Amino acid sequence: MQAYRNFHRFSSSKCSSLSIFRILDKALPLHSKLCIRLMSDMAGSPPPSKDGGASKRKATDKPISPPPVKRKGQSAISKGAVASFFTPTSQKPKDRTVWMERGKDSSPATLLVGRFEPESGEPQDRKKRRKIAAFDLDSTLIVTSSGKKFGNDPADWKWWDPSVPTRLRKMYTEEDYRVVIISNQAGLTLHVDPNSKGPKNAGKAKVANFKQKCAAILAQLNIPTSVYAATARDEYRKPRIGMWKELCNDYDIPEDEVDLQNSVFVGDAGGRTARVLSEGGATAKDFSCSDRNFAHNVGIAYKTPEEFFLDEPPREFARDFDLATYPYEQEEEGKEKEVLFEKTNKRDIVLFCGPPGAGKSTFYWKHLKPLGYERVNQDTLKSRAKCFKAAAGFLEDGCPIVIDNTNPDLEGRKEWIELSRKHDLPIRCVWFKIPKALCEHNDAVRALNKCLNPETRSALPPLAFNGFFSRLREPTVKEGFQHVLPIEFKFRGTEEEYAIWAQYWS
Repeated sequence: MQAYRNFHRFSSSKCSSLSIFRILDKALPLHSKLCIRLMSDMAGSPPPSKDGGASKRKATDKPISPPPVKRKGQSAISKGAVASFFTPTSQKPKDRTVWMERGKDSSPATLLVGRFEPESGEPQDRKKRRKIAAFDLDSTLIVTSSGKKFGNDPADWKWWDPSVPTRLRKMYTEEDYRVVIISNQAGLTLHVDPNSKGPKNAGKAKVANFKQKCAAILAQLNIPTSVYAATARDEYRKPRIGMWKELCNDYDIPEDEVDLQNSVFVGDAGGRTARVLSEGGATAKDFSCSDRNFAHNVGIAYKTPEEFFLDEPPREFARDFDLATYPYEQEEEGKEKEVLFEKTNKRDIVLFCGPPGAGKSTFYWKHLKPLGYERVNQDTLKSRAKCFKAAAGFLEDGCPIVIDNTNPDLEGRKEWIELSRKHDLPIRCVWFKIPKALCEHNDAVRALNKCLNPETRSALPPLAFNGFFSRLREPTVKEGFQHVLPIEFKFRGTEEEYAIWAQYWS
C-alpha cells in the first residue's frame, strides 16, 4: 500500500516516468517492484528497460499489435436477480401465495395447497360463494411455452388460450363464482422415503419449481383463489373427491350447500375417443377419463377446455369401466336368495382362478366358509410352499379346502390338480370372469374404505393387474377339473355399501 502511495505521488508530479522508475527501483524491495510493474502495465506506462532506458525502439521495428479484446463472460445471474438481492426486504414485492401441506391421520402429507390473495387493500373475501368453478391445470389452463409435454422450468408456461385469464376473472367478479384449481401432480413428492435410493433433494427441487410456477400463474390471474395438488394415489387423487372436500372446508361451504346445478369442473381428461378430421389428420384419444369421472362423483357439470373456453361442441367419449353397467339391485322380499355355489362332494378341493380385486375372498367368506371349507391364501401365508404345506395339513385332517389365489396359468393350476390326484379327491374350479378395469376399481374401493376392507389390504400397483392378464389362460375341464364354474360380477351388498362403491375410484 505504501508503494502505491509513493507511486501515485511521483506520477502526479512533473517527473518523467523514467525518473520515477529509477527512484523506485533503488528504494523498493523486490516484491514492491513487481507491484509497480503491474500497476504500470495497468496504467499504460512502459516499464523501465534493463539498460536504464538508454536503448529505444528502432524505427524499423514492427508496430506492436494491441492485445486482443476479451469478450465479456455471460453471467448466469440475471440483472433482475442482482437488483432483487440488493433491494431491501421491506421494498420487495410480497409473494401473495401461501403454501401448506396436508395428509390424513398420521400419514405423511400428500396434498399441496396454495392460497392466493391479491394485494388490493380491500378486506379479504370471506363471502360464501356457493357456485364453484373448478379447473384442472395442465392442458386446461396452461400449456408449456416450449412445446414439451412436461416442462421442468417454472417459467415454461403460457395460457392454454388467451381468453383463459379474462374468462376466470369474469366468473369471479361478475358471476359470483368461487374459482379454484384442482390438479393431479403425481410427479411431485412432498416427503421422500428415507429408505429410498437416489438423490434426496431431487423431489424438493420439483416441488419448489411447481410452487414458483403456480405463484406466477395465480399472480397473473390476480383473483382470490386456491390450487390443490394431489401428489399420491390416495383419497385426494382425482377422480376421488378428497380435494373437493378440502376446498369446501377451506371456504366454509358445507358440501350439501354447494350449488351443484350451476357449478362446473373443466379438465382435459374426458375419455374422448380418437377421431379423423375432415380436413385431414386426426385427434388422439384422451389419456384417461378421470376429470369427467371426478365431476360425476361430485355431482356437477363437466366440460372440456374446448367446450368451455372455445364453445366447441362435445366429442364422443367412452369409459373403460362404466358404473351404469352395474346398477344396485335390491333384494325382493319373499324371493329366494341366489345360490352361487353348491357343495357337490363330501370332500374336495376348490381352486379359484381370477384377477386381484375380482372378489374371490369375499366370495369365499359368503359362500364357501359356511359350507365348512378351509381357506388357503398366499397373501396370508406369504409363499407358495407354505400354501401347499397348509393344504396338505387340512386334507389330512379330512377338511375340504379352497385355494384362494389368482392361479392364472396352466403350470400353476397343474400343481394343484396333481395334489388332488395324490389325495384321490375331485378338484373344481371357480372362474371369476371380470375385466381388468373393474378389478382396478374394486381394489381402489377396498383400499380406501375401511368398512369394505375387513382384511386391511393396501392398494395394488398396476403391475399386479397387468401381470395377471398377460399370463392368463382361461381354465377348462380338460386340465383335469371336475367342472369349471364361471362367476360374473354383480354388486352384492347393502345400499350403504353400494353408495360408496358406486363412485369412480381409479
